[in-house]
Formats: sequence, C-alpha cells, structure tokens
Amino acid sequence: MPTTCLNYDKKCGGCPLLALPYREQLNQKQARLQGLLGGFAPVRAVQGMAEPYHYRNKAIASFAMQHGRLVCGLYAEGTHRVLPGADCLLQEEILNKTLAAVLEAARACRWTAYDEDRGTGLLRHTVLRSSGDGKVLVTLVTPGADLPGSKNFCAALRKKAPWVVSIVQNINPTRSSAVLGNREKPLWGPGFVLDTLCGLQFAISSRSFYQVNRTQTEVLYKKALELAKLTGRETVVDAYCGIGTIGLCAAPHAKQVIGVERNPAAVRDAAANARRNVAPRSLPAEPRQTDLPGAERRCGLSGPAARRQHTGVYRRRKPDEAQAHRLCQL
Repeated sequence: MPTTCLNYDKKCGGCPLLALPYREQLNQKQARLQGLLGGFAPVRAVQGMAEPYHYRNKAIASFAMQHGRLVCGLYAEGTHRVLPGADCLLQEEILNKTLAAVLEAARACRWTAYDEDRGTGLLRHTVLRSSGDGKVLVTLVTPGADLPGSKNFCAALRKKAPWVVSIVQNINPTRSSAVLGNREKPLWGPGFVLDTLCGLQFAISSRSFYQVNRTQTEVLYKKALELAKLTGRETVVDAYCGIGTIGLCAAPHAKQVIGVERNPAAVRDAAANARRNVAPRSLPAEPRQTDLPGAERRCGLSGPAARRQHTGVYRRRKPDEAQAHRLCQL
C-alpha cells in the first residue's frame, strides 16, 4: 500500500505527521498522556491500529476554480488555497473514488465554485460519509437553495458511483469558515447512510457527530464497557451523547442509560437509532410535558421501557431563546 501522498509536500493540512513513523507517533501520544494524566492514575499503553491508513469514514472537500476549471480537495495548511484531490491516505478508499465521481458529475453540469469575495458561484464544499459495507452519503454545500441541474447531477453521480445511497443539498449562506449550514433538502435517497458499530445500526447524516475511525471506536467502546464492569443494575449517563452510539452500546449491560445532548437534530437521530436497535416495547409512549429541577420547562417524549427507554427533553431559559439543553434516555 502506498504510504506517500502527492499533496504532502504542498503543505496539505490533512496529515502533518505523515512523515513520522507510526510507532513514533504512538510513543509521542503515550508521552503526552503520561504528562497529562500520569499524576492522577497509571496510564496504560496506547492501543494503535494494525494498519493506520484509509480509516476515516468522513471526508470534507472544498471547491475552487483553478485556470477556469472546477477542482475540489483540502486546503493547504493555513490558507484557502485548494489542493486538487489526490488519493488521500486518511480517507477510506471508497471516499476517494466518490470524491472523483462527484467532481466529474459537477463538471458535466458546468457548475462553478462559490467565490467568497464576490458572492458568486454554486458549490462550496462536499461532505461524504461512508459505511463499513462501502455505501456512501454525498452532501453538496451551496450558498443558496437554487441548484439548477440537480437531477442531472444525481443521475450522473449514481451512474459513476452506484455505491452512493443518498444525495443531499446543504444550504449555507453564511460568509464564515463553517462548512455546513442549518438547512438541508434531500436530492435523492433517504438522506442518511446506515453504518454498523459494535453490532448495532446507526443512521449517519451529514451533520451527525460520529467517530471517524470505525475500527478504533469499537476498540475504545469495548474497552470502556469492560472497565465499567456493568452488572445490569446501574444507570449510565452518556454526556454529550450525540446520536447515541455509546449509550446504545452500553444499554444491554445497564438498567438504563441517560444521554445528555443539546443539539435537537442529534436527539432526533438518537431517538431514531434507539428505535432501530431496541425492541418496540422499549420505545417511548406518547409525548408528555414534565417539570424537572433546575429547568423552567422541559418537554419531550417519555414512556416506560423494559430495561431501556428514550426521553428527549429541552429547556428554555427564556421564552425567545433557542433550545439550550436536551436529555435523552435510551
């Protein structure tokens, strides 16, 4: 397997440690952990990967016009200069193939890249999410809702990359470094890709927080559950639970799991993932409103569960404030 990248010498910001042998990378991580945590508890050896390449299940590439031609890739470190995509050693190989297909289909549609200074053009970024079985979700980030020729793009991409299971348009009108905006619309497919982690299925959308290294995530979660020594009588709190991966992995070993999350979309994803992995009798009953200590009002779903349940609640500090807190029981 190649271990050099064409963009490394061009100061690509993706993998600055590429030239450092992997064993030395692990030694440096071990030393840093020892310095940070060694004064509080023994620090065990870092568990590295057997093959530390092509592990990322998420890719983000930015579009630009270079010599009158649409290109996409990562920014050179500390700049907004796009380095045209090479076979990135970090991303799963299916993502590299998908990125090339996205670019080819976009060129066929004669789309142009968004120009931040002039406020013109169509394409800002593309975000790709892959599953362990080689399926891919493609998200196009545009400055506005108008995307002429989107049906032609979807047809062309599906022909070039039949492993793509959904195509989504994300609308980000802000002039900022944020990649994704708050509005999305599916162009084709369900708007997510299903991935399997620790034997459970999770729906991953473009804005889902999901660990990018599937192999090491399973190692991490299994080690955490091993050290927790759950007996089935405990209540486990999954702080910052996102779409519920840790909580759902712990649920079979605990009396109940409480996940805390402030992002409303993440709570909805966690609820859907709970339904996907938990028996129907363990799902929530009808929505109800409840008052809990420390909150003016919390609303959400609640219901009895055989070992597990899902409750999504939020708090408003003032009537006109956005949702500030969410709690979800899985």
